[in-house]
Amino acid sequence: MNEIFKRFAIGLTGVGLSMSAASAEEWRFNNFLPETRPESVQLEQFVSEVNAALGGETSLKLYSGGSLGLPNTDTLRFLPKGAVEMSLMWANYLGRDAPALSSVVVQGTIGSIEEFEKAIPTVRDIYEEEFAEWDVASVGYVAIPMLSVSVFCREEPVRKIEDLKSKKLRVWARDQVEAFTRLGVSAQIIPQEEMYVAMKTGVVDCALYPALYAHTVSLQEVSKYASFLYPMASGPYVIGVSTDRWEKTDDTVKAAISEAAEDLWERTNQYEADYQRELDARAKLAEGGIIWGEDYSDEDRETFVASVTETWKMLAEEAGGNAPAYRDRVLEALGR
Repeated sequence: MNEIFKRFAIGLTGVGLSMSAASAEEWRFNNFLPETRPESVQLEQFVSEVNAALGGETSLKLYSGGSLGLPNTDTLRFLPKGAVEMSLMWANYLGRDAPALSSVVVQGTIGSIEEFEKAIPTVRDIYEEEFAEWDVASVGYVAIPMLSVSVFCREEPVRKIEDLKSKKLRVWARDQVEAFTRLGVSAQIIPQEEMYVAMKTGVVDCALYPALYAHTVSLQEVSKYASFLYPMASGPYVIGVSTDRWEKTDDTVKAAISEAAEDLWERTNQYEADYQRELDARAKLAEGGIIWGEDYSDEDRETFVASVTETWKMLAEEAGGNAPAYRDRVLEALGR
């Protein structure tokens, strides 16, 4: 009799565990960045903190490197419809659907950490307002380092904008295309995941990319030379959840996500060590075969910034709607 009772109790325990597992809710967190990116490591910690706080009833699972097959340019289409519960977003990728977002911060217009820190609160407010219009709640932010953007070239060093005019240049955003076109440089957008092959096969001669992340896409294997062109501040990545889902989410889950998101922002919103990280990244790339040349001159950088500033105005006017007002708000925050 005791043996029968024991088996019955074990059976009930198994059923209970099965039912518990079935009732646990998993939130799929779409992350378009590669697992090797520092931001992805930070997102893993964010996920771990949320899961530890919730104790298993609801859990987040991070899917990095675009492994869910969801194009980052389509985020405003798939996220509100519930294709995933949560997604990382970057405003500069979303200009097709929300033109105003791509002109909030045009890369190259903010040239120092001091300026950037003035602008960040306003940029976050704008993102929250704009994403809300798309039925997306901004539930967290990941700061992007103050990056140093360099020109990586396959076969010969290019250290002047004048010399860049004879090359085909890979860029990643429309504002860059417009800014370089103004300078007489042939630039085309090639997604990060296609850049390696484009460089290797000669589709482009050079690629614009931050040295800090170049090793994560093995850029040192397909380029021989690099020179620093300009410092780049970017608006932060945003963690989004559909507004409808967020409003229906249990307060306990909301609190766990919000607390972990605040920790995530505090960890990433630090810029003091960015320059040293840049130097370390260059040294690592040099070990892989990259030859670092002289920086582009101050005159070239001033020329580029002037082109970017004109591009920013043009893009804001072209986007219409809230875009010009967003630009004015950021400029006011910068004290310009």
